[in-house]
Amino acid sequence: MTDFLPGNDLLLRNGRPWVPGKPVESADILIRGGRIESIAAGLSAPGVETVDVDGALILPGFVDAHCHLDKTLWGGPWVPNTGGRSLAGRIGNGEGRRRELGIPNPDYSADLLATMVAGGTAYVRSHIDIDPEVGLAGVEAVRAAAARHRDRVDVELVAFPQGGLMCRPGVADLLAAALADGVEVVGGIDPAGFDGDPTGQLDVIFGLAERFGTKIDIHLHDPGVLGAWEFDLIIERTRATGLAGRVTISHAYAMGALPPAEQQRIAESLAEAGVAMVTCAVGDAPVVPLRVMQAAGATLALGNDGIRDLWTPYGDGDMLRRIGTVAFRDRLLADEEIELALLAGTYGGARVLGLPDYGLRPGARADLLTVQAPAPAAAVVGVPVRGLVVKAGRVVARNGQLVD
Repeated sequence: MTDFLPGNDLLLRNGRPWVPGKPVESADILIRGGRIESIAAGLSAPGVETVDVDGALILPGFVDAHCHLDKTLWGGPWVPNTGGRSLAGRIGNGEGRRRELGIPNPDYSADLLATMVAGGTAYVRSHIDIDPEVGLAGVEAVRAAAARHRDRVDVELVAFPQGGLMCRPGVADLLAAALADGVEVVGGIDPAGFDGDPTGQLDVIFGLAERFGTKIDIHLHDPGVLGAWEFDLIIERTRATGLAGRVTISHAYAMGALPPAEQQRIAESLAEAGVAMVTCAVGDAPVVPLRVMQAAGATLALGNDGIRDLWTPYGDGDMLRRIGTVAFRDRLLADEEIELALLAGTYGGARVLGLPDYGLRPGARADLLTVQAPAPAAAVVGVPVRGLVVKAGRVVARNGQLVD
């Protein structure tokens, strides 16, 4: 991720900060040196730039904990999707057309990041394809894109063996090279269903994480009993290696379709072992049950996944819209239930990325946004324009548009 850049001093007046579990009340937010100094009504700060937000709801900056910036065609010409519906077909299509379409492309990635920032996203975890054909070109492209927005968004990279690890000679060495080059997370994909060697893949991934001191994030699409068995494998490996708080299972489709008792058992095991999940509400794939995860105290984050790429023509990078999609798909109806999705798209993502100074509280980094909405649940449902987006105390977007 990019280094912290001190921001402007700023006083936001007449806002309504959202703090999970507490009533939303009117308060001002004073920011100095890019961090929140105070949250209270009637604050005064002579000489500090002051903005009246006119009763807007104030939310912490969104965390997109799962996307693919290297794959995107955002800002480029329309490309009809030809990947089909199978996992293998989409992987093959994505790899087969990269050269033709000039991806990974730092311009496309930077354009998408700009759109995400204007929508209030402050932190991104992006999975970057690593394979013998593309090598580390995706890492270079996304780093170049992130550098253009280094004062607007923090980007964390995952070295991701999209086309397989154990079934593809040379990929393990490329993952090691990416981690040696500073990539923060090592990824995996369906250790059993796609790679065909669950023990071998976990040996490599956990071994690399221990060797380089990185985090782990494994795509797990495998359904049903197979997926649940792999959850248990990852949980047990996390316990054995002492990597609690550094391991994430992305998609976790099996979790959303298991019987309630099995969901509860797995959620409790995840919480005890310090393993997180990320759900993206992709297509008709099952969503990780938010209420079950919350009751167990297990960490859940959200992400946009693919955004207008060779896997899917859909997506716009707006995390508030994605939060609403997850809430809709998981049948969250009461305000307090809908806020669980908002919690996952903010504080849950911060836990997955390991952001100790995140949130709306004194001492935290001043990464936040404003929306005109009567309640947090109304913001999720209505997806209003982001009035202000603030990064490290500096206004980086107004009314859905970047500012210089």
